[in-house]
Amino acid sequence: MVREWDPRTASSAEIASLLDTLNAVLAADLPQDPPWRESSLREYLAEVMPGERRISWIAQAEPAVNGTPGKVLGQVHVLLLGDIGVLEVLVHPSARRSGLGRDLVRTAARRVYQEGFQSIGVEVVGDTPSVAFYEALGFAKEYVETRSVLDLTTVDWAELGQMAGGVGAGYHLEFHPGGPPDELIEAYARAKAEVRDIDDGELRPSSYDPQRLRDSLDCLHRRGMKPYIVLAQHEQTGEVAGLTEVVVPAQHPTRADQYDTIVVQDHRGYGIDRAIKARMLMELRSAEPQLAEVQTWNAQANEAMLKVNAELGYRPDREWCEYSVDVAELVHRLDAAR
Repeated sequence: MVREWDPRTASSAEIASLLDTLNAVLAADLPQDPPWRESSLREYLAEVMPGERRISWIAQAEPAVNGTPGKVLGQVHVLLLGDIGVLEVLVHPSARRSGLGRDLVRTAARRVYQEGFQSIGVEVVGDTPSVAFYEALGFAKEYVETRSVLDLTTVDWAELGQMAGGVGAGYHLEFHPGGPPDELIEAYARAKAEVRDIDDGELRPSSYDPQRLRDSLDCLHRRGMKPYIVLAQHEQTGEVAGLTEVVVPAQHPTRADQYDTIVVQDHRGYGIDRAIKARMLMELRSAEPQLAEVQTWNAQANEAMLKVNAELGYRPDREWCEYSVDVAELVHRLDAAR
């Protein structure tokens, strides 16, 4: 049975059952990824940025004979932002090939269509069953990144310290746990806006406006995700010349997520990109002692950043793809297949 579901009001048993399904999916499809924890999972599923909405549904097994609710076999949510609905689907491995995944996508797609959106996007992890699943539904690949993972037990910390000190003269690095201080928010946002060369359709958009940046940081904290910032400041002008962002989620605190790394065009060629990323790893070593890995995503054409990551010890893991489909066509295709 598929029903609309609100994580804010869901029972603790439903949250725990959803976590079990999520970890079963990870064990089957991404066995090297760490299992998720229940810490702040409700908040992770519920909190969104201003102007965005997330609508969720779950599929449960039939209740037991004693009335105990059935376990969560699947979940879908769609994040409505801008002019696109971003889809995420989970189906327990034991319930795959039963039509449940299609039912979940159909339910979400109909709502997206009713809300007046024209397209749906989804992140699809390479070398998993989701590739064939979404392609069979008519989704088309739009963008490909490479995910790389750094095992912190393999890091040469002395060499990393030298990298962190390798920034050119006229710049200094600053570490800011929690996000940039408010007095630097506008300069920080300008640095991000100046190098805005990512397709507007990206499913994980950055924040280039000072207020949206504040909202984004606040949303991360509400979701149980701790942001850390290292920035390079140009001493002569006080401008933010480069920045790198890492987030440590309460839901999987042994593996951190790399967010943006940016060097403003006029300040490239001074070793800022490698220095700020190395400094970040040095700081995380003491700030997050339980951290074992950091994962990052890069466009395959971004050879400069891929080279920096390789120097730091990151190893390519798998492709991370963005797919999209016209909502009306998807709804028609799924309804016709019933």
